[in-house]
Amino acid sequence: MFSTPLISPDNTWALMAITCGWAAFSIYAEQTWTWASKMSGAIVALLGALILTNLGIIPTNCVFFDDIVWGYVVPMAIPLLLLSCDIRKIGREAGKILVVFLFGAVGTSLGAVLGYNLLAGKVDNLAGVAAMMTGSYIGGTVNFAAMAGAFEVPGEASSAAVVADNLLMTLYFFVLIAIPSIKFFRDKFTHPHLDEVESQGISEEAKTQAAAFWGKKPISLCDIAINLAISVIVVWVSTEIAAFISAAFPTGNGVVTDLIGGLFGNKYLILTTISMIIATAFSKPLEKLGGSQEIGTYLIYLFFFVIGAPASIKAIFLNAPLLLVFCAIMVIVNMLFCFVFGKIFKFDLEDCILASNACIGGPTTAAAMAISKGWIKLVGPIMLVGTLGYVLGTYFGTFIGNFLGA
Repeated sequence: MFSTPLISPDNTWALMAITCGWAAFSIYAEQTWTWASKMSGAIVALLGALILTNLGIIPTNCVFFDDIVWGYVVPMAIPLLLLSCDIRKIGREAGKILVVFLFGAVGTSLGAVLGYNLLAGKVDNLAGVAAMMTGSYIGGTVNFAAMAGAFEVPGEASSAAVVADNLLMTLYFFVLIAIPSIKFFRDKFTHPHLDEVESQGISEEAKTQAAAFWGKKPISLCDIAINLAISVIVVWVSTEIAAFISAAFPTGNGVVTDLIGGLFGNKYLILTTISMIIATAFSKPLEKLGGSQEIGTYLIYLFFFVIGAPASIKAIFLNAPLLLVFCAIMVIVNMLFCFVFGKIFKFDLEDCILASNACIGGPTTAAAMAISKGWIKLVGPIMLVGTLGYVLGTYFGTFIGNFLGA
């Protein structure tokens, strides 16, 4: 293992080559070999980055990962994948996932209280960290930062929490992606979206279920041009609108202002809304547009690779082993609430998986998981529900921080 990464963080071309190359291998493996199909290409992508990072070959953070993939690739992928999400068809699913999401948010909060009671006195600034992680595990990074500032959590505690979170997220995604293949969950829950994908069958030419689902389809140069144009225009317009609303309704000026600015000033909410309006208003011509799902899904595979990169096993065991335990307690309680209450209220397995993912990982990772599994009809609903978490996260985090005396 190298003390410094073999490939430096500023070697963008090399990092891009590795990311694109491994994404291509992950897709090929999923569509060629049974073991990879059962594991899913998403896990293959994550695992590749995890191994390369911990062998010291690639850095955990760099401009390509943090700015290009997170800043450009992910936003571009979302409109492409939402072009088939007619608003008229997704209302029922959004409502179901929202209910499970709210159960998960309560579970996250109770998990923070439980973890605090178990580890109080063993971890410095734990009450503040609990507030940060509650905000993050219901909303996202913006809520994490807001809670760190609100409760004046020291920088070293925040950094340690980020390291613990990065490793845990990788392990968590492994588990969630594997759940649909586990007999226990398939027997205990209904899973119509999983059944729909599997009902397509495997042709003689297709070697796996993934190969059957992503079989060759006609796509023209004009299709590619229109897809990319729609994607970039939607992201640009959404970014401008979100920036305008955020400036008009800055945080810290009251509950109503915070609510409007936090919700409608979120780029991903605006992006999702505009994409689904387009998908609904132009549903018939868009049905003839080829390549939207394929291009968008490829971009998401780049994202899955990048998710695995920050998970430094060495860093967490050297700097914050108990914080990993604390975060794990929160995640486990969240999952228990999502799956137990999901079972009680007879929700589908897909609803429980994606709602938990939207809480812990946020709307982008939840949408990515839905895409990787072929649950395209759930991409729009989970983006909407997950984005709502950005608003709720700050309120839940503030409550937990004050309750624990941060």
